[in-house]
Amino acid sequence: MGLGLATLLVAGNLIGSGIYLLPATLGAIGSISLFGWIIAALGALVLGGVFALIMVVRPSEDGLADMIRAGMGPYWGFQSTILYWIGCWLANIAIALAVTGYLSVFFPVIASPTWTAVTTSAVIWLLTLVSIMGPRAIGKMHILTLGIGLIPLLAAGTLGWLWFDPDLFAASWNVSGESGGSAVYGSLLSVFWAFVGVECAAMVARTVENPARNVPLATMGGVGLAALIYMFASTAIFGLVPAAELSASSAPFALAVERILGAAAAGLVAICAIMKASGTCGGWIFVTGETTLWSASAGFLPRWLAKPDARGIPVRALVVMAVVMTIAVFATAAPSLAEQFETLINAVVVFTLVTYVYAAIALVRFTKGASRTIRATAIVTAVLATAFSILLIASSGETLLLVTAAIALCTVPAWFVVKRGATPA
Repeated sequence: MGLGLATLLVAGNLIGSGIYLLPATLGAIGSISLFGWIIAALGALVLGGVFALIMVVRPSEDGLADMIRAGMGPYWGFQSTILYWIGCWLANIAIALAVTGYLSVFFPVIASPTWTAVTTSAVIWLLTLVSIMGPRAIGKMHILTLGIGLIPLLAAGTLGWLWFDPDLFAASWNVSGESGGSAVYGSLLSVFWAFVGVECAAMVARTVENPARNVPLATMGGVGLAALIYMFASTAIFGLVPAAELSASSAPFALAVERILGAAAAGLVAICAIMKASGTCGGWIFVTGETTLWSASAGFLPRWLAKPDARGIPVRALVVMAVVMTIAVFATAAPSLAEQFETLINAVVVFTLVTYVYAAIALVRFTKGASRTIRATAIVTAVLATAFSILLIASSGETLLLVTAAIALCTVPAWFVVKRGATPA
């Protein structure tokens, strides 16, 4: 992939299920969540800067865990691999659930727990087949679905500003029952789900032309593009639909467009959302396959998963992960699709942020012999990225913090097993 496709991969992975479903989640907080978007966007740019700087000072085709292992040591590389790997396939399930949610607009029967699981599994397998076709197939899919996916965002954003009701926006400002600061802080974890993936260009660096140059540019460009679209559309939607109705909707952008253009236009928006969320899921399944491949290459997972086919595609890893995700879809089934989705995205964000903190520490260590300017820039960027990540992790709640800590602790004995060569060769 060249710079253009890599940039679209980043933007396309970000502009997906997050923006299409988050207005419903944020409807319980109110339009004050706009500040959450601004803070999260700035944090995502800082985190994107961490990965961009790593590629500048240490150009390589290594994955995230290899970066952390080189900067912090083997154990931390192993732990980050496990957390990031779990986060990747949980994210795939959440995005596939978004596809299912918008499909339920046309086929209400699949909103039941059993049919939700069946449909979500089918989405995962279909997009796994697309990933097996190779990176160019995924890149082209992103070009198609990014353009189509912008239709509902631009429709709700552009038309939304023409029909924007300032009084409605003000009335929905803070419906959380908490102070303004608490409401904004409470929105950050959910909002940042829309920015998970700032590192995806670095994760597939081996498939990008001239990665030392193109990965940093693609990362910053993709995050910046996604952030502008997010704030443009999400601000408008609170001026079209009351917060209470947004929070009860499974297709908030379709609901907003229906208020302006009617049911037929709402159906078109739902179709566009399905296609875009599918493109996002396909991109993340591809990233998960690459993550599984280099994790196995490092000896952290069974080594036979590290063997790509003659084209260099990690077919074994992709198929095995599709099986794992299918099992997890049924294991995490809940009475409400929204409940299952929220649980998954919060876990993904926390697991991913832990690895981002490790990456920031690794960046500082990588720049020890760099020029004074690069060293200072790296330290400032790493400190800001770490502070932002810890701020979000702390907001996740006691249960998720305990689960994260438990997984991290389990990696200690697992590491000794890996060190002794117990991982299948």
